[in-house]
Amino acid sequence: MNNAPRGRGTGLNPPNRFEEIAVEPDEDADPAERPAPATRFYRDASRSVLVKNDSPDIPFTWSLNPYRGCEHGCVYCYARPYHEYLGLSAGLDFETKIFVKEDAPQLLAAELAKPSWEPDAVALGGVTDVYQPVERALKLTRRCLEVLADARHPCGLVTKSALVARDADVLAELARYGCARVFVTLTTLDGELARRLEPRAASAARRLEAVRALARAGVPVGVMTAPVILGLNDHEMPALLKAAADAGATCAGYTALRLPHGLGPIFEDWLTRHYPDRRDKVLSQIRSTRGGRLNDPRFGTRMRGEGTFAEHLADLFRLTCARLGLDRRVPPLETRHFRRPLGDQLRLL
Repeated sequence: MNNAPRGRGTGLNPPNRFEEIAVEPDEDADPAERPAPATRFYRDASRSVLVKNDSPDIPFTWSLNPYRGCEHGCVYCYARPYHEYLGLSAGLDFETKIFVKEDAPQLLAAELAKPSWEPDAVALGGVTDVYQPVERALKLTRRCLEVLADARHPCGLVTKSALVARDADVLAELARYGCARVFVTLTTLDGELARRLEPRAASAARRLEAVRALARAGVPVGVMTAPVILGLNDHEMPALLKAAADAGATCAGYTALRLPHGLGPIFEDWLTRHYPDRRDKVLSQIRSTRGGRLNDPRFGTRMRGEGTFAEHLADLFRLTCARLGLDRRVPPLETRHFRRPLGDQLRLL
């Protein structure tokens, strides 16, 4: 994949300004989910771990991202342009230069302990996958979940990693108080397409096994069929939803491909190299749902698009979910059980 133009901030944060940290790989991990040899990790010294959302079409107020950048290397990832704010590229830099908030659990506990904190659902992720390969070694996501479980604080997460099943015990403890919800992303059941789209993410089979494990543990689990790429994987939506329902998912959602900022050229280049025969059709159908452009950033339409193709997709999703029982109402996450973090010793007293 070619690097995109470095964009805003170029020169302000040169790579040698970042403090590199060593991460020992987990040798027991599936080779497909280990960090790529070229991946380098840097310390993110941010002193705040919770970010408030002000987008009206995103269903959460707060997000927590222990990592910035993502080793999964999904070509379609809408978060890629965030690396440009660091003077890095949305291309290879995004998936090979990963920033780590090593003190995320401590920062989270301190925030929840403040007398001014009012409990509201926290979404783990948003601009990264919190279960990307490095999480096997660092366990930052698990430790953040342990903080949330101790506080009985509501949270939700979306991941395409089977590693989420490792933390079924902590998520089940949160679920006891109505404080947890997990969505597992399914993009395709086609192994070859998956290897090209999501080169270092878990296979669909392993994600579905994670859905089963979470459901068995009593964790409310749904599926996101995302992104739906017209002309490439849209025909798979019914099969993806059926596989998820069979695995124990109880609800579902979807988003259409969106290509903000420098992501458009990256995706076009990927199509040219991997699916040249479909390139023009795919790009044409995307534009038909985005007002003639590859991206429409307007709130309310950016997640699903508009027009004939978008309406057909919405109808297909609705009817399939109704047939499979995936259209049930999802209860809101609970806040009434919240207790401020006190630390392990004080909690025992």
